[in-house]
Amino acid sequence: MILVVNLNASVDKRYEMKELEKGTVMRAFKVENTPGGKGIHVANVATILGEECIATGFLGGKTGEFIEEKLSDYNIKSDFIKINGETRECLAIITEDLDQTEILEPGPEVSMEEQNKFLLKYKELIKSSNIIVASGSVPRNIPKSFYGELISIANKNNKKFLLDTSGELLVEGIKSKPFFIKPNRDEIEALTGKRIETDEDAIEEIIKFQEQGIEFVVISLGSKGSIAGYKGKFYKVIVPKVKAVNPVGSGDSYVGGVAVALERGYDIEDILRYASACGTANAMEEETGFVRKEVVEDLFKKITVTLNK
Repeated sequence: MILVVNLNASVDKRYEMKELEKGTVMRAFKVENTPGGKGIHVANVATILGEECIATGFLGGKTGEFIEEKLSDYNIKSDFIKINGETRECLAIITEDLDQTEILEPGPEVSMEEQNKFLLKYKELIKSSNIIVASGSVPRNIPKSFYGELISIANKNNKKFLLDTSGELLVEGIKSKPFFIKPNRDEIEALTGKRIETDEDAIEEIIKFQEQGIEFVVISLGSKGSIAGYKGKFYKVIVPKVKAVNPVGSGDSYVGGVAVALERGYDIEDILRYASACGTANAMEEETGFVRKEVVEDLFKKITVTLNK
C-alpha cells in the first residue's frame, strides 16, 4: 500500500475570468472548488492508476469536511487527524490568456496534542504501507524538522520515503535521508545559489545529494526533461511534446507515478518512464492532479530514457 502524507491540505478555489485588473470589481464566469494539496493530488493519481492508497494528515472545520467528502467521492481512502483549526483555502485565478495568479493561505495552527496524535496514527499506518509519500508545505506552527521525524520513523521500519517539498522543509528533510527527492531546477538554484545550465550541472548536484544518503534523485529541467541518479548511474529522460492544458499538478502526478511504479516493482528505467508519463498526462488535462490511465500507458511507450555516460 502507498501512504500519502498531506499535512497542509486545502480547498482549491479556481476562478476563471476574462482578465484580472487590480483595484476594481471583477466577475468570474466559472468557479470550481476541489480538494487540494500536493499529497492529495498524489493520492488521486495513485488511486486512478489502480493502486491501494491512503491519505493522511490534518483536517479541520467545514473546509476539512468538504475535503473528506470529496475524497470519498473520488474513491480515495483517507484517515486524517481532526483538528480545532480550519483547513485552509487556496485561490487560483485563470484569465482567458491562461495567466494564472495564486493566493495561498498559510494553513491552520496545529496544537502539540494534535501533532502527537498524528505521529501515533502515522506509526500505525506505515505498518501496512510499503511506500510513504510526503508532499507540500506544513501548517504554520509545525516545526520545519517534522518531515525529518517522519522519514526517520519510516527508515527504522525499512519503508521507502518519497519527499516532495522545497525550501527549509527540504533542507531539514534531507538530513534524515529520504529514499527519493525530486527538486526542480529553480529549487536547486535557490538552495545552492548555483545555475543549472547543463546535464552535467544537474548530475553534479545529484551526486551531492547522494553523498548525503539519498538513493534516488530526480532533477526536473522543465521542457528539457529531467536527469535522474540511482545506484551510481545517471539517466536522461525526454518526454514527447504534447498540448499542455494545465501543467499545475504535473510534479505531484510525477511523484504519484514514482510511488505506483515502486509499489509494482518496476526497474529504474520503467519507473522514470512511468512517472514522466504521469506528469505529462496531467498537463494534458484541465483538472489538477488528474490523469487518464490509457493516456499514461500510451505516453509510457513514447518516453526516452538513456544512460548518461
